[in-house]
Amino acid sequence: MRSRVAMVFALVAGLSVSAPLLAHHGGSTIYSDRTATLEGTVKVWYWSNPHCLLTITVEQDDGTTVDWITELQAPNTIRPLGFRKDSFKPGDEVTITVQLMKNDTPSGRLNRVVLADGTELNPVGFRNRATGPDNEAQRP
Repeated sequence: MRSRVAMVFALVAGLSVSAPLLAHHGGSTIYSDRTATLEGTVKVWYWSNPHCLLTITVEQDDGTTVDWITELQAPNTIRPLGFRKDSFKPGDEVTITVQLMKNDTPSGRLNRVVLADGTELNPVGFRNRATGPDNEAQRP
């Protein structure tokens, strides 16, 4: 009887701890396999949990502009990759590579940034476990 009670308790405890892990979304439900490389001007750099956001204004061939909103991971995840609260300022020229959303809106997951001075920041390094001092050197 005691072993059954202990087993039920362990099962309930295990399920209650693992349930929050299922609550966070995965990228496969919202991001497509397509990417785009865009050149534009930084409009907003939002450094905050749970995700950092970079909005850039891109000029189209017809002269109109489109604001692209790109998502990154939390500051504590991308900081070891060289990103900082002051990495981008409004007006900075950047080239970005974005994994596009499935709904074809001008938004997506930021995969790569090249600053006007040629400095490259790679936010997908955390997915490849490429964190640490080597990546810290990417950002002057």
